[in-house]
Amino acid sequence: MARIRIPSTIVILFVTVQTGFLLFMYARYSSFMPRSEEKPSQVHILILSSWRSGSSFVGQLFSQHPSVFYLMEPAWHVWVTMYQNSAKVLHMAVRDLVRSVFLCDMSVFDAYMPWKRNLSDLFQWAVSRALCSAPACDSFQRTDITSEMACKTLCGRYPFSKVEEACKTYRHVVIKEVRFFDLKVLYPLLTDPSLNLKIIHLVRDPRAVVKSREQSVKALARDNGIVLSTNGTKVEDSKYKVMEEICRSHVQIYETATLKPPNFLKDRYLMIRFEDLVRDPLSQISEMYKFADLSLTPTLKSWIYNITHGQGPGKKKEAFKITSRDAVSVSQAWRNVLSFQKIKKIQEVCKGAINMLGYQLVDSEKEQRDLSLDLVLPRRQNQFSWSSFNPKH
Repeated sequence: MARIRIPSTIVILFVTVQTGFLLFMYARYSSFMPRSEEKPSQVHILILSSWRSGSSFVGQLFSQHPSVFYLMEPAWHVWVTMYQNSAKVLHMAVRDLVRSVFLCDMSVFDAYMPWKRNLSDLFQWAVSRALCSAPACDSFQRTDITSEMACKTLCGRYPFSKVEEACKTYRHVVIKEVRFFDLKVLYPLLTDPSLNLKIIHLVRDPRAVVKSREQSVKALARDNGIVLSTNGTKVEDSKYKVMEEICRSHVQIYETATLKPPNFLKDRYLMIRFEDLVRDPLSQISEMYKFADLSLTPTLKSWIYNITHGQGPGKKKEAFKITSRDAVSVSQAWRNVLSFQKIKKIQEVCKGAINMLGYQLVDSEKEQRDLSLDLVLPRRQNQFSWSSFNPKH
């Protein structure tokens, strides 16, 4: 049987044409397919902090922005429902809930409050401007600065379905959470192609945190028990065991994000100190907004000035309220209120965090009371290398 010889040049030409045709078809086909590498249209911001660290204030800086849908501590519902578990065990449930909220899927709350009917069933719903303005509530405009009291009065009876409806109309979804103690727990969210997640890590001098926590002992007792794994028993933390865990978590989060972090964390982590924020609010807020791809409006500038230039440190009954106060005075109040014996104990359990986050230890009561001695150290050059803004020092 005769064999037909095909010149190699023809074979090469045929393969080249075939390859070109396949590439053309692939390109045409893929143009109709969703591209996983494209970022979602929404920006997702997680304000990661701990109790009494100024996170409610930072949350309001985002909540009052007309482009932001904000929820304060939605994972509260997880902890209230499953309070006999430890914080570590609840990490997965908290993470799943946060992911669903970022994607505006509010059916996730069915597991924690199946009776939900109104906006008022959601924890701290009234501190969210987005839930006090259209389409969630018709009483305010998106550009209004809303107050919690007015919102509770006018918007509480709107249906819970408005939460999801409103969320889908915003470009930014911001969540403030105090119930994560390990940054690695968030890795699945940071690598999730359906999310465009950035993390703002808010820290505060542990000594100031303790002073603030002492104003809210009963309110924090159940959460303390979850942190310490007491199977539902409430704890007042007189021995600072909870503070020890909180300080350890801040060190873990900061080290994970800054010491040989994975590539997917690049440009997606920003650490902010509460003390820097209250000393120079506009520059620090500009830094956070730039990081979050937001712009500071004239209305917000005016509100921020008023909220940080009030008279005095605020009243005990306002511990969980955002009111106009002398913010710098608030940040320094622990130096006159706490005894030096308490300060020594806090410094023992939180020494690593105090040093790493840039605060100065005090060796005597004289140093503690001397307000001319600045205990907030300048931020080192190797810190905040991914910040979008260069603060002046």
